[in-house]
Amino acid sequence: MSKLSEYSKTGHKSGGDDVGTGTDELVVDIRELSKKYGKFTALDRLSLSVGKGQILGFIGPNGAGKTTTIKILVGLARPTSGTATVGGIDCVAAPRQLKRLIGYMPDTFGSYDGMRVGEYLDFFGAAFRIPRRTRAKRIDEVLELARCPKFKDLFVESLSHGMRQKVALARTMLHDPLVLILDEPANGLDPPARIEMRQLLLDLAARGKTLIVTSHILPELARICDRVAIITRGRLRAIGTLDEIARQLNPQRTMEVLLTEEGAVDRAAEVIRRHVEAGGEVTPSPTESAVRFRTAKSDDAIAGLLGELVSAGLGVIQFREVQTDLEEAFMTAARVGDAEAAADAAKAGLT
Repeated sequence: MSKLSEYSKTGHKSGGDDVGTGTDELVVDIRELSKKYGKFTALDRLSLSVGKGQILGFIGPNGAGKTTTIKILVGLARPTSGTATVGGIDCVAAPRQLKRLIGYMPDTFGSYDGMRVGEYLDFFGAAFRIPRRTRAKRIDEVLELARCPKFKDLFVESLSHGMRQKVALARTMLHDPLVLILDEPANGLDPPARIEMRQLLLDLAARGKTLIVTSHILPELARICDRVAIITRGRLRAIGTLDEIARQLNPQRTMEVLLTEEGAVDRAAEVIRRHVEAGGEVTPSPTESAVRFRTAKSDDAIAGLLGELVSAGLGVIQFREVQTDLEEAFMTAARVGDAEAAADAAKAGLT
C-alpha cells in the first residue's frame, strides 16, 4: 500500500481552498503566489502549505511552474504578488536567513573531477560557514545519514549515478536545514537504488525534516508522499492524498462488479444503468465477467445497487472501487489545464 493510501485514513484535511496540512506546525506556507514574465504568467495564485515531517510531492508537466515556485522558495526569484514563507521567514524579505533553513538538491550533480567526496563536502561545508572545528564531524554524520560512509575517500568521478545521488543528498543536509527540496532524486536510479533512496527520504521525514520532492517517476512518489500537489500552466489543480485528488479532479468514482459467469455481464450492465446518473459510464468487459461503471452517488446508494444485483439472481463475486493511481490523476489534471487554456484562448479571440 502506498503512503498516500495509508495517509488518507488519518483524516488530515486538504484540497480546494483549504491548504492546511493537518498538522499544527506549518513549515512551508505559500499564499496566492503569482509570477509574471512580461505577458507570460508562470504562476497564477498558487497556495499550498507543508507541515513539519511531511513529504509533499510537487508534480506537473514541463513548464507547469514547478521551477519558478522552487526559485521563489530558495530566494532566487521574487514573486509578482503573494507571499511564501519557510519556517516563518519571508522568502523575499530575508533571503540570507532563508538559506540556512533550506537544503536544495538539483537534478544534476555537477562536475567535480579530481576531488574526493570528503573534499567535495568540505568545500560546501565551508560555503555554508560550518566552523572548521566541527566540519569534519558533520561530514561524517551526513555520510552516515545518507548511508554512504565509505564514500569519503573515493573520487567523485569514480562514483556511479546512484552513489552520486547519495552524496548529493549528504551535501544537501550539511547545514542541517529545516526543509529539503529535492528535484528528481530517483531519476536514473536502478530499482535497488530507488528503494534505498525511498527509505532514505522516509527516514528524513521521520527525523522531522520537511520534504518537497519533484519527480516524473509517479509510482515512487505515491509510495513516499503524505500529499501530492499537481500544478499545470501555473495553477494548482489538486492537492491532497490520492483519494482526495481523485475526488477534486472528478467527483465520480470507478466501481467494478465481478460476476460468476460471463453470460451475466449484459444483464448486470442493464441493472447498473438504471441506477447510474446521466454521464455515468457503464462498461461491460468484452473478455471477462466484469462490469465497470462511474458514479458520484453515495455509499448507501451504491450499497443499494449491490443488493439489487444480488436480488436479480446475479452471482456477484466482487464489488469494489477501483483506485485511481497517481499517473491517472496527473493526466486528468493535465487535460483540465489544457481545456482551461483552450477556453481562455477562445474567450480572448472573441473579445
